[in-house]
Amino acid sequence: MHTLLVTGPGGAGRTTAAAVTALAAARAGRRVLLLSGDPGDPMAALVGPAAGPPEDVAPGLRAVPAAGGVLVARIDSGEEFRAELVALQDRGAALLSMLGGRALGAEELTELPGAEQFALLRALRRAVTAPGVDLVVVDMPPLHQAVATLALPAQLRRYLARLLPAERQAARALRPVLAQLAGVPMPAQWLYEAAARWDEELAAVQAVIEADSTGVRLVAEPGPAADAALRTGRLGLALQRLRVADVVANRTLPPGSADPWLAGLAAQQEKYAAQWAAGDLPVLPFPHLGRDPQGPDDLAALADGAAPAPAAPGRRPDWPVEDRIAEDGVLVWVVPLPRAEKRELDLIRRGDELLLTVGPYRRIVPLPSALRRCTVSGAALAEGELRIRFTPDPGLWPRAH
Repeated sequence: MHTLLVTGPGGAGRTTAAAVTALAAARAGRRVLLLSGDPGDPMAALVGPAAGPPEDVAPGLRAVPAAGGVLVARIDSGEEFRAELVALQDRGAALLSMLGGRALGAEELTELPGAEQFALLRALRRAVTAPGVDLVVVDMPPLHQAVATLALPAQLRRYLARLLPAERQAARALRPVLAQLAGVPMPAQWLYEAAARWDEELAAVQAVIEADSTGVRLVAEPGPAADAALRTGRLGLALQRLRVADVVANRTLPPGSADPWLAGLAAQQEKYAAQWAAGDLPVLPFPHLGRDPQGPDDLAALADGAAPAPAAPGRRPDWPVEDRIAEDGVLVWVVPLPRAEKRELDLIRRGDELLLTVGPYRRIVPLPSALRRCTVSGAALAEGELRIRFTPDPGLWPRAH
């Protein structure tokens, strides 16, 4: 199974591109599951009415067949939020009672900010377990929000490990006895058990996001604003070591129009699409229909000339450590950051971690074991690579005998 995450700047037509991607792959003989969670369900207007009864494609995930053989699953973040919070209250019912609290009913609950991201990630984890599905296409949020969503599992796991470290669960053996005497689960025990469940779920989602079988398809209408947004978004994805498979140049106009305004716009689109194609990513043109795509007929027209999703996205970008001790006395950690600029970079060494900042994005990464015995001695950006130099610490580096 492969997973393709479709995103792009707001208003770029990512939902249409996700639907076209799914339909083109289904026409190529693959069994495709399309996930969508946009409010208002714009995907329904594209794929049309259901072509059959709903089916449970995975535990907790229901999909309906659409035209062209695509299975479409809509993510209801409100329902997901209510179900999760009610389940959490049920698990902590005894503790709530001891504290004098009253549980909230499902009908009282309205989703909080962030619920959409969590619902999307849970649906993604369930989707990749669907038997018989070859490709999962996910209609992601706009690019900046998508980067934050995809970074969420690793960030939350780090917070849990720091705030609730499993190795510091003091008096673990006494907790069952104390709980039995008190008649309720001890708060610390309940908290650590909940943290362990959360970490397990987050680890499963993180494994899907970081798998070699997962790639990102970017969607943008060629132009200066889209170019700037793609550059920044790609830096965020690179910082998370997520692979971009290709770029959809959406709503492209045919050249040679007699209208000077349309001819100028077409020339601008051609210029930026050519710049993207000259880079390291394949560019797939999706033509402008002259109207907003609506319904299966428009979707089929776009899918006629669309390239299907790549059969295998390929390996995640490597962050290799180059051994240059013999030549220069240093180890070099190479971090690919395509089209990065020096002014937007920052890095701080803190213990066994490195805080990397690129534009609006930040990531805290653990150092490879060999680099933990070194000090940072410099960094340079060249040709889309940040090269961080580490000098071995004589007090920590093993000496040759």
